[in-house]
Amino acid sequence: MAADDSLLALLAFGDGGYGRIFASAFALTLGVAAASFGAGTLLGIAGALGKLSRHASLAWLARIYTTLVRALPELLCLLLAFYAVAPALEAVLHRIGVVPDGFAFDPFIVAALSLGFIQGAYLTDIFRTALVNVPVGQIEAAHAYGMSPWQTLTRVRLPIAARLALSGVGNVWLNATKDASFISVLGSFTDLLKASQLAAGATRHYVFFYLVTAALFLVMSITSTGLFALLERYANRGTRRATA
Repeated sequence: MAADDSLLALLAFGDGGYGRIFASAFALTLGVAAASFGAGTLLGIAGALGKLSRHASLAWLARIYTTLVRALPELLCLLLAFYAVAPALEAVLHRIGVVPDGFAFDPFIVAALSLGFIQGAYLTDIFRTALVNVPVGQIEAAHAYGMSPWQTLTRVRLPIAARLALSGVGNVWLNATKDASFISVLGSFTDLLKASQLAAGATRHYVFFYLVTAALFLVMSITSTGLFALLERYANRGTRRATA
């Protein structure tokens, strides 16, 4: 019993405990996941519209984007963005005088945009499929009502497509919460995985702290699954389910 008490004391928020570190790491992990998912959603919508565009150049760029990201490991994409793309862009901005000397992108923003760039490739095809599957009758009704193409897109196609894509979007969000752990290799963050490594290395309680980290990720996953289930139920209100 004393051993169990001493282990739980390691999660205290006071002196000698790692509770405050894990709480901060949990918030950081969730923040990176949310920011990257938001960026990925915007890229996914843009990519889907690009793939469905009548302009061949836009469709070509969207296909190159999704093919390139899917072909490369996600961690490699993150490392390239953090150590190659961001420094190169900073150098260009310095050279043209847009930013002062010593300017550097915030590591959080770089990590969020990098992970969002990856997630956007997967969301592109989810949104494209959803847009394609919007019932033609709904679009024809919008045109008959006198809506412009932009009004049809924003008031009819996108809302219906959002409902159709919700299940796939939920899966990408779950991946985003797990992909946020990649930032632990960058050395600029103390996320959940990094916090567990630091705490385990200092106390030698490796199994305990890794189980704590696993439990926190599990809580995040279960909560997210429940929230998306509620969203799907709300989005599908008033619709009939197909019966065999």
